[in-house]
Amino acid sequence: MPDLFAGVEGIERVLLSIAFILVAAAVSRWQSSDLEKDLLIATVRSFVQLIAIGYVLELVFELDSPLFTVVILLVMTVTAGRTTAKRAHQTPNAQSISLLAIGAGSAVTIGLLVVLGVFDFVPHDIIPIGGMVIGNSMTTATLVITRLSNDFHDQRDMVEGKLALGATSRQASLTQFQRTIRSALTPIIDTTKTVGLIKLPGAMTGMILAGASPLEAVQLQIIVMYMLVGAATFTGLIAAWLTYRQFFTPAHQLVLG
Repeated sequence: MPDLFAGVEGIERVLLSIAFILVAAAVSRWQSSDLEKDLLIATVRSFVQLIAIGYVLELVFELDSPLFTVVILLVMTVTAGRTTAKRAHQTPNAQSISLLAIGAGSAVTIGLLVVLGVFDFVPHDIIPIGGMVIGNSMTTATLVITRLSNDFHDQRDMVEGKLALGATSRQASLTQFQRTIRSALTPIIDTTKTVGLIKLPGAMTGMILAGASPLEAVQLQIIVMYMLVGAATFTGLIAAWLTYRQFFTPAHQLVLG
């Protein structure tokens, strides 16, 4: 198995990149922002996690096993679901909702990519693509579940007023539902609108740095970009529907913990 830091140049690059963290920590301390500890923990965790996943992926790519590919995707999904659930502490069954929304949204997106022949179901293709899809779905699920839950708590009187006038739970919560979806999807939609004008996205930048032609990089970036929009939409709608159902009884009564 190759050394991840083979050559002096690789070590120097990593050490130089850590300098940015040190500068950020110094600025935080100077401004009394109290972010130094979080920056240190995030830096150490990301370093250890990335080194570990680098060796794991090296092994999985060599084995070229569909089973190991599925296992890694499941581990990613479970980790994403647990991370989202920690944020959504006001939502009943938050972990189940997170896992279902992220899992279903990611599975639909990855499944379509494979069925349509955009990517082959091999570790080298599916694991990086799956990581992007699941990570993006996690962000969307977190935004949807927390926002919708907060809206139900903050706007309880408005929702109960509509229910008192004879509205169904769906009708009474439609405003919150629609606003939540728009809020969660606005960042990725705005990014899609301005891609290439404000920044060069990660997949495209990575390919260019690896030596690919700009046109080849653009082709892959278009696929990735539309893939992430689809994944976010699938996940957001599933998460919103499952979250909404946690706050109403079959008799259309609002239930808040």
